Amino acid sequence: MYDILVFLFENCQQADVALDRAGVAKKLSAAGFEDSDISEALHWLAGVRTTPIEGSPLPDARTSFRAYAPRELAKLDAHCRGFLLTLEHSGILAPQMREVVIERALAAAGDNLSLDQLKLIVLMVLWNQQMPTSRLVAEDLFSAQLARLPN
Repeated sequence: MYDILVFLFENCQQADVALDRAGVAKKLSAAGFEDSDISEALHWLAGVRTTPIEGSPLPDARTSFRAYAPRELAKLDAHCRGFLLTLEHSGILAPQMREVVIERALAAAGDNLSLDQLKLIVLMVLWNQQMPTSRLVAEDLFSAQLARLPN
C-alpha cells in the first residue's frame, strides 16, 4: 500500500484521487501495481476523506496529555507517538488532525507501524485534507519514506 501512496503523491493531483477513483486505478494498474494492492490503497485513502474532523475542539497538546488506548499503543511505538507529539508541538498537526492520523494508522494493515510508515500516513492525511504544509515539511516526510521503500 505504501508504495502506491508514494506513487499517488508524486504523480497525481489530490482532486484526481478524490474525484476519479476509476481513472486513478487505471493509472496505477498501468504503472504495474496489483489490483488487490490498488483496491487496498484506494479504500484506505477513501477513509481519509470520510474521517470527520469537525466537532468540539480538542485540548491543545501543550496544555494537555493524549493518553493512548491499548490498541493504539500496540500499533504506534514510542518513536511514532513521540513523532506525533513533535508535530503537534511544532504546529504542523492540530489535535483534530492528530486524531485523523491515528485513525488512519489503525486502519493500515499490519500489527504495528514503522516511523517511516507513519510519516507517509501523516503526509497523505495532510495532502488529502488539503491542509497547508510547508514544502520543507512535505519533503522531509516524503524523502525519508522514499529512501526506504522496497522496489
